[in-house]
Amino acid sequence: MEFLILIFIALSGLIFSISVHESSHAWMANRLGDPTAKLMGRISLDPRDHIDPVGTVLFPLMALILGLPVLGWAKPTPFNPWNLNNPKVDSALISFAGPASNFVLALLFALPLRFGLIPFVDPFNPLNQQQFFLLDPVEKTGFLISGMVILNVILGLFNLIPIHPLDGFKVIGGLLPKSAYYQWVSLERIGPLLLLALIFFGGGVISLFLSPLLNLILQLLIG
Repeated sequence: MEFLILIFIALSGLIFSISVHESSHAWMANRLGDPTAKLMGRISLDPRDHIDPVGTVLFPLMALILGLPVLGWAKPTPFNPWNLNNPKVDSALISFAGPASNFVLALLFALPLRFGLIPFVDPFNPLNQQQFFLLDPVEKTGFLISGMVILNVILGLFNLIPIHPLDGFKVIGGLLPKSAYYQWVSLERIGPLLLLALIFFGGGVISLFLSPLLNLILQLLIG
């Protein structure tokens, strides 16, 4: 029963963070002149507007139960580049808004940890997970807040990997000169297969590159 409660808490945190992520895409698109997502009701923190049954619930739930790294996705937030003044750059800004929102969430959740109001309690430590219900209220709060900080940093970093359909692909595209941009965009069609291969066969590679960045950001946020 306690295990199921922890899974529910972790899944709730993931759904909230993903909802903020997708809402930020929609907000930025509307701000840059494309109301497509706004008209679809996607500038919303209501998870029902963003949940993908497989990517937001089933896939992360299976990962939590099996003790695997928790990754997930929501319904893509659509935008029409023809409504944008500078489609290349504005598309990059819309894409970057999602990961940026996760970093902002991580910063906000990290504040009470940074200033010592709540202790950092590593949510990935098996001992802390096993003893969660034995922790005092302050430590339980530290466990949950620490989890939200780490989760959002991971989401932000993972989504910045420059492989379609992750946000990092369009972010890189927006930074490239026009001479290289169209060659970059042509890689979009192989992105999903490349990403699946990387997740299932190259998890160690992802960890090798993301772990140092994760530790650096956590050090900056929490101290």
